Amino acid sequence: MLQRQRLPRILAPKSLAGFSTRSTNLSLRSARASLLPRRICASLLQSFSNNGALPPASSFSTYTALGKQKGQRFFDGAVEPLSEEEVKANREKAGSEEKDVQDAKSSGSDAPSGSTGQGAPESPDGKGSSAGGASSGSSGDSPGSGPSSGDGSGGGGGKRGRKPADRSLTKPVVPEIYPQVMAIPIAKRPLFPGFYKAITIRDPNVAAAITEMIKRGQPYVGAFLLKDDNADDDVIHSPDDVYDVGVFAQITSAFPINGEGGGLTAILYPHRRIRLSTLIPPGTSDAAKAGGDAEPTPEPIPKPIEETSQKGDVVASFEESAVVPKPDQVQKQYEPTSFLRKYAVSLVNVENLTEEPYDPRNEVIRAVTNEIVNVFKDVANKNSLFKDQISTFSISQLTGNVTSEPAKLADFAAAVSAGESAELQEVLSSLNVEDRVYKALLVLKKELVNAELQEKISKDVEKRITKRQREYYLSEQMKGIRREMGLESDGKDKLAEKFKEKADRLAMPEAVRAVFDEELNKLSHLEPAASEFNVTRNYLDWLTQIPWGQRSAENFGIENAMTVLDEDHYGLKDVKDRILEFIAVGKLRGTVEGKILCFVGPPGVGKTSIGKSIARALNRQYYRFSVGGLTDVAEIKGHRRTYVGALPGRVIQALKKCKTENPLILIDEIDKIGRGYQGDPSSALLELLDPEQNSSFLDHYMDVPVDLSKVLFVCTANMTDTIPRPLLDRMEVIRLSGYVSDEKMAIAEKYLAPQAQDLAGLKDVDVKLSKDAIEELIKSYCRESGVRNLKKQIEKVYRKSALKIVQDLGEDVLPEAKALTDEGKAALEESEKQSESGESTQAADEKETTEKPRVALKVPESVHVVIDKENLKDYVGPPIFTSDRLYDVTPPGVTMGLAWTQMGGAAMYIETILQSALRSSSRPSLEITGNLKTVMKESSTIAYSFAKSWMAKHFPNNHFLEKAKIHVHVPEGAVQKDGPSAGITMATSLLSLALDSPIDPTIAMTGELTLTGKVLRIGGLREKTVAARRAGCKMVLFPSDNMSDWLELPENIKQGIDGRPVGWYSEVFDIVFANLDKEKANKCDIIDDHKKSDDGKPEEGDRVE
Repeated sequence: MLQRQRLPRILAPKSLAGFSTRSTNLSLRSARASLLPRRICASLLQSFSNNGALPPASSFSTYTALGKQKGQRFFDGAVEPLSEEEVKANREKAGSEEKDVQDAKSSGSDAPSGSTGQGAPESPDGKGSSAGGASSGSSGDSPGSGPSSGDGSGGGGGKRGRKPADRSLTKPVVPEIYPQVMAIPIAKRPLFPGFYKAITIRDPNVAAAITEMIKRGQPYVGAFLLKDDNADDDVIHSPDDVYDVGVFAQITSAFPINGEGGGLTAILYPHRRIRLSTLIPPGTSDAAKAGGDAEPTPEPIPKPIEETSQKGDVVASFEESAVVPKPDQVQKQYEPTSFLRKYAVSLVNVENLTEEPYDPRNEVIRAVTNEIVNVFKDVANKNSLFKDQISTFSISQLTGNVTSEPAKLADFAAAVSAGESAELQEVLSSLNVEDRVYKALLVLKKELVNAELQEKISKDVEKRITKRQREYYLSEQMKGIRREMGLESDGKDKLAEKFKEKADRLAMPEAVRAVFDEELNKLSHLEPAASEFNVTRNYLDWLTQIPWGQRSAENFGIENAMTVLDEDHYGLKDVKDRILEFIAVGKLRGTVEGKILCFVGPPGVGKTSIGKSIARALNRQYYRFSVGGLTDVAEIKGHRRTYVGALPGRVIQALKKCKTENPLILIDEIDKIGRGYQGDPSSALLELLDPEQNSSFLDHYMDVPVDLSKVLFVCTANMTDTIPRPLLDRMEVIRLSGYVSDEKMAIAEKYLAPQAQDLAGLKDVDVKLSKDAIEELIKSYCRESGVRNLKKQIEKVYRKSALKIVQDLGEDVLPEAKALTDEGKAALEESEKQSESGESTQAADEKETTEKPRVALKVPESVHVVIDKENLKDYVGPPIFTSDRLYDVTPPGVTMGLAWTQMGGAAMYIETILQSALRSSSRPSLEITGNLKTVMKESSTIAYSFAKSWMAKHFPNNHFLEKAKIHVHVPEGAVQKDGPSAGITMATSLLSLALDSPIDPTIAMTGELTLTGKVLRIGGLREKTVAARRAGCKMVLFPSDNMSDWLELPENIKQGIDGRPVGWYSEVFDIVFANLDKEKANKCDIIDDHKKSDDGKPEEGDRVE
C-alpha cells in the first residue's frame, strides 16, 4: 500500500467517453503558474510548450505525468500544500468569474452531447482520461471525487465553452456526511484509512453500479471485511457475514478485466472508519424486479443544471471552477444512492466513527509508538519491501515526525503487516488510540519474527552455497598445483590407464576388446563434467570386471564329492549319482560344459541347500538368486544404458561377484516366476538356460556377447505344472520325494539336533534328545514330506531346555553387572547419557556399540537334561496326530487312495454312503462333495457308470445301484482336489457299498480308470508311496505302466510295502474283494411298497433276487 501524497489539482484532457474530465488548451499565465510549486511548474511549462496540452492519463486513474521528473516516481517527494494566500486568491477569482461560468453552462447545454471544447484533443484510444487529486493522510485531506463526466454530470465540472484562462485551483472535497453507501465485502485483509487497495469485482451488477457511480461523480463505497476467509462474494447477504466496522472508501480508478465480461478491477482509497448500522440486501431493492440475468442498464444521467443544484453539496469536483452553492440557497432533498436501487447490490446505512480523545503526552502511547518505530527499523533492515513502504509513509507525513500521529502510525503498521484477518480487524475496530497502537505493535512483532526467520533461512542457504563454491574452488586449485608439480596426472588420464591395465589382465574376445577400445577413446575426449562421462565410465567399469577367461580350478575327485555330499545331506541317492556322473565326465575330458539341472520336490527336502553342496564339492563359486514373483525382464537381461541408474542383469552381476567364468548359479523358485507389463521373464530365461544359445548371451546393458556355457545352472521348483514347456524342455529334471520316517530320524540325529543345540547355547551342556523322542516327534507332530517343521520342533525343544536351565541356576550365577565386558559397560553408559540428553550424533552412536558387549554363561557340568517320549509334551505340547490312519477299521464304502500335492504325497480317503432305504419305487442318484475340481468330478462320474456296469455284469440280481441314492465325499473339504488318479479308488468305494463288503484299511490304491475298466498310468508314484508308508499301509495298488517307476524307488521306501501293479480293474477287484461271498453279494434288500403289514406299514426285510 502507498500513502497518498498531496498534489495540486491540474487539468486532464477530455475524450468522447463519459468517464473523464474535460480537456482544453491552456495558456498558462504567470499569475496562475505562481500558485504551483516550482518543480511542477517547470515540468508543465515544458510539456505545454511542446504539445499545447497535457498528455492524456489512463481512464479512471490519477494523472501520473508529474512524477516522471529526473527518474523519480510519482510518490517520491513531498509537495508543498496550498498556502493561505493561494486559497484566498482562488476565492476572489471564483467570485469575479461567476458570470463567465454561468455563460459557459448555458452554451454547454445547447451544445451536442459528447462534443469537445474548442481545441480539446482526443485521447489516442478514444477514451477520456481523468486525474484524481491526492492529499496527505495525516492532514485529513483525501483524494477528490471520482472523475467528472464530460457530459456535465461531474457536479458542475467539465462544462463546455469555458475559457481556459478563467479557472482557479480548488481542493477536492470528500463529503463528511454520507449516510448510505453501496457495501463491498473484502476478503482476508481489511482496509485502513489512507492506504490504497485494489479489489476485483466479478459480479456484473456490482460492476455496472460502480461504473455508473463513477459516471455520476459519486465513487464512494463502504468496504467491510468478511468473517470467513474462504468466502468470495461481491454482495453482502447478511450483516453477520461481515464485521460491522469498515471504511468509507473512494474509487479512484477502475479497469475492465480482460477475458471476463462485466468484471473490473477497482482501486479503493479509504478515508475514514464507519460502522454498519442497517443492511439493505439485494433482494429488497428494485434490482429484484429486473429479473433474469440480463446486464443492468445504467440510469440516465441527470441534466447538468439539476446536478448543479442537487449534488453541489455532496460531490467533490475534479474541476478547478466547480460551482459552489450560495449559503442562502435552499437545497432540495436528494438521495445520492437512489439510482443504485435498481441494481442487485448491497446498500448499507452507516455512521462515521471518530477516535476517542487522547493525550499526546501520554507516556504509554509515546512508549508504544517509539517501539513501533524501532520494530519498523528492524523489519526494514531485514525486508527491502518494508523499507520502501516506510520511506513512502515518512515522506507523506507533512509534520516530518511519524510519532506525532500514533493513530495513523498504528494504521500503517497494520496495513503493511501480514497478520491474521481477525487481528487486523481488531486494529481497525479500535477507537481508543492507546489500545490501537498496542494491538498494532503485536501484529508488527509477529511480522518481525517472520522476517528474522526468513533472514535466517536465507543466510543458511547462502552459507551452504558459499561453502560448496569455496570447496570446489580450493579443490580445483589443489589439482592444478599437484599437476604442475608432477605429483598427480589428470584424473581422466589416470582413470583411462587404470581401465587399460585391468583389460590387459583379462582374456577379452576380439569383439569385446574392440568395443572396449572404442569406449576408452570416447572417454578420453569427454569432459569430466559431461553427463556422458559417467555413463561411459560405469560401462567400462562393468566391462573390465567381468572375468573374461578367468576360471576356478575344479575338483573332479569322486571320493571328495561323495564325502561332501554325504556330510550335508542324507539319502538323495539319485541326486548324488547325477553329480558323480557329471564329475566323472569332467575327469575324463579335463573340463566340463555347463549343465542345467532342475530339482523338483516338496518344500523342506533340501533342494536349495544341495545346490550349495554341489558347488563345494566341485570347488566352484556359488551365487543364488530367486525369481519367485519376478515380473521384470530387465532383472534377467539388464537395462539399456540410456536409462538413469541402468544395471546389467543378475547373471552378469553373478559373474562380477564370483570373479570366475564357471560359477554355480542357483535360480530358486523357477516355478513361481511372474509376468508383468515389463515383459515375460520366463521367455527371457530360454536364452539363458539353453546350452546352444548361452555361449553368446547378450545382455542389454553390456551389449556384447558373454559366454555362459561354463556356468553350472541349478534350478529349484515345487512342481513342474507352472513351468512353461519350452523352458522345462531345456532343463534336466531331478525329482526329490519326501523323506520317510527312518530318513527323518537319521537327518534329525545327524544334522538337525546338533545345529539346534548349538544355536540354543547348549553346545557344551549335557542335554540329550532321545531317539524315542525324535520318533514321537516324527510320528505325532511332523508328518509332512520335508524336515523343515521337524527342525522347528527340535529347536523348540532345545529353547525350552535352555530356559529351564537358566531358571534353575538363577540370576546369581551370572548377574548383569558381571555379564558385561569393559567395552559393553562403556557402551551402556554412553547409551544412558544419550537417552537423558535426547541428542544423537554419529560419534555418540559409534560409542554405543561394541563388538563383544557380553560374556556367555558357563553352565556347570552337574547339569543334565534328558528329553524322552514321556516328557516330550512338556516341551512341544500335546500330539497333533493321534493315529496313523483316519480309519483303523474301514466300514463298507470307505477306501484309501493316494494323492500328490505340492507338499508331497498324501493319503486321501473316499467315503460313500446310502442316503435312504432302498424301495421298489426309488430312483437312483449320485451326489458328490469335497471341493472337487473338474477332472475329479469326471472321474467320479466314470467310476459310478463303471460300477453300475460291473454290478450288472457280475451281480445281475443285485439292484442296489439301480435304486440307491448315493453320496460320495472326499474329506478335508477346504482343500481343493483335482486329478484323474482316483478312478479305481472311487469305483472300489462304490462297489464296497453295493456289495456291503469292507476294504482292508492297510490297502491303498492309485490309478486312472476308463469306462471299459482299463487302469492308466499316473504320476508322483514315489511321493504317493512315501505317503502310504507314513499312513501305515502294507499294500499299494498302482498301474502296471508305472512298474518302471516302482523299480527305481529306493529300497528304504519300498521296505515293508507290497507293490501290486494292475492293468485292468478286474485285477483290482480280485485283490480287494478276495474273500467276497459272491452268492450273498448277488442279493439285495429292497422294500416292496405294495406289501404292507397288519398295522399298515410296509414290511421290511423282503429280499428281492
